[in-house]
Amino acid sequence: MGKAPVSYIGLGSNLGDRQASIQKALKLLAEAEGVSVPRISELIETPPLGAAAQPEFINAVAEIKTSLSPEDLLRALLDIETSLGRQRQEKWSPRIIDLDLLLFGDEVVNRPGLTVPHPQMHLRSFVLKGICQLEPELSHPVLKEPMSELAGRLNGADYVLNPDLPQLISIAGIIGVGKTTLTRKLSNLLGCKALFEAYDKNPFMPDVYAGNRQLALDSQLYFLTSRITQLNHNTLQQAQIALSDYVFDKELIYAKRLLSPEQLTLYEQIYSPVGTNVSTPVLVIFLTDSVENCLQRIHRRNRPYEQKIRPQFLKALNADYERLFADWRTCPVIRITASKLDYTTDAHIDHLANQIKSYVAV
Repeated sequence: MGKAPVSYIGLGSNLGDRQASIQKALKLLAEAEGVSVPRISELIETPPLGAAAQPEFINAVAEIKTSLSPEDLLRALLDIETSLGRQRQEKWSPRIIDLDLLLFGDEVVNRPGLTVPHPQMHLRSFVLKGICQLEPELSHPVLKEPMSELAGRLNGADYVLNPDLPQLISIAGIIGVGKTTLTRKLSNLLGCKALFEAYDKNPFMPDVYAGNRQLALDSQLYFLTSRITQLNHNTLQQAQIALSDYVFDKELIYAKRLLSPEQLTLYEQIYSPVGTNVSTPVLVIFLTDSVENCLQRIHRRNRPYEQKIRPQFLKALNADYERLFADWRTCPVIRITASKLDYTTDAHIDHLANQIKSYVAV
């Protein structure tokens, strides 16, 4: 067959005998001139993207070797779809068979009618799961990360880029992990708006950190008001990137740690209705590090009210964040160890900024 780069095809069906359609498509693919199909993932059942009122899909990923060009391979896939009765309708419509060219070796193709790698494959757990069954350490040609890493960011969910929403990126992590520094760096590289927690403007927080829990509710409500103002649907603009050095969901983490039971009850009554006005992130960057490293940063930046923070408190906060993101289904989460970021060369920051561009709709 001549030169045969290893490529990957996504297969899906949610009409008729779904499994039979997948098998027929694989047979026709293997019979196509210049194509062989050495391996196939397991069949994976998934809910439909976009429109929910339709049958579930069966999906699979096929590893192929081909001497065809990307354009000729795409034409072969379209011919197979047509031969099996595929009727092209509006986006997200049901289909008897769907064949997507996911990867063509390590090539990056951007031509009219053909984009490879598939521009949203990194947002599809069912695609990444199939590839990981075949080659988990295969590197994405654009994101430059292994498929196993990309799959872990989705936590089993599937996402769709939506330009009608604000493209909010939230950086999360415990005190002293470096959220503000990373936010500044990334906002400069991406040329976007940066939103910072109003630590220095909160008049109650120094007293709270000094042990005056009577003012804890005032402090939390101050932060809540500030964050709702910053992240309000009417404040952030659709299709515009904004970076925040916090994730709004931390509100309840800190409230439960700092408030008395009576204060927490009142706080939750206020939080629940006003929280609906906040834009949800399209991407979270979860910074982690050891408590010791975070304490060193806290001491270096020398905010007086933070100097009495104890390791136990940071450990408890870290456990809270881990629980939050263990069940997170709002958006992808990129997890980064802060001490591994090299701010002297900016190489890691550049790499992260380039990845972010694939997770936003602008």
